[in-house]
Amino acid sequence: MKISAALVKELRERTGAGMMECKKALTENDGNVEIAIEEMRKSGQAKAAKKAGRIAAEGAIVIQQNADYVAMVEINSETDFVSKGDDFKDFCNAVANTVLAEKPVDLEALVTATLVGGEKDVEKSRQDLIAKIGENINVRRFTIVNKSDNNVGVYLHGIKIGTLVNLQNGTPDLAKDIAMHIAASKPVCISADQVPADLIAKEKEIYTAQALDSGKPENIIEKMVTGRLNKFLKEITLLGQPFIRDPDKTIEKLLKEAGATVADFKRFEVGEGIEKKCDSFVDEVMQQAQK
Repeated sequence: MKISAALVKELRERTGAGMMECKKALTENDGNVEIAIEEMRKSGQAKAAKKAGRIAAEGAIVIQQNADYVAMVEINSETDFVSKGDDFKDFCNAVANTVLAEKPVDLEALVTATLVGGEKDVEKSRQDLIAKIGENINVRRFTIVNKSDNNVGVYLHGIKIGTLVNLQNGTPDLAKDIAMHIAASKPVCISADQVPADLIAKEKEIYTAQALDSGKPENIIEKMVTGRLNKFLKEITLLGQPFIRDPDKTIEKLLKEAGATVADFKRFEVGEGIEKKCDSFVDEVMQQAQK
């Protein structure tokens, strides 16, 4: 039978599913909206499993806090469009609040915890959301910081970058400034002694090869490599970086003036480290039309 636009619209409004998903469900169930809803609910988990292999490199960083703790989570979607939708935002906020409430020790503990504001666990709620919006959704990582002892700096740049800084001594304003600096400057770690040895060895090998091409004497080459390596370490460590609000002053000097130290920091950026797939928009539309 022919499925009217009105029927598709009704099913979309009642389920929140995509247009093509609704049209297919109605076609398979002779236009019966109630049966279509039942079948869509039954197949929700299967759809989530089917979409699990699809790359989700967009999404959002969400930060929630209460009087004692700050929680930051990264949740991924396949497209930027979905990450701006209310359903996705509500899920992200609920997951962050679940971290605050349950204080899970790892990701496995988080996804098996009951989602704040709901009756299902985080994983089942994720699967339901996938079935509803038609995209893969992934709860990727989280962190939680206790605010009781230190100043915790919090900074969220839109929904794409989030930072938490655990500052000993200092002030809340300084903690926030450093959190903002970390968001912009992307340090690898706090100080040079924390830089992974393999990263230093890799850079040293590159600088040595470049210096050898110069044809300079060995003692000069050694100084060139040492100089470049020291510059590299300043660029990637928080203490060695110029403060974004005052480039003439390093973060190390800024902290010393305030009698403060950074105990730890976390920086999340949406999709970092995930290899994104570049699809043709035309091909994507054609694939949806053929479903």
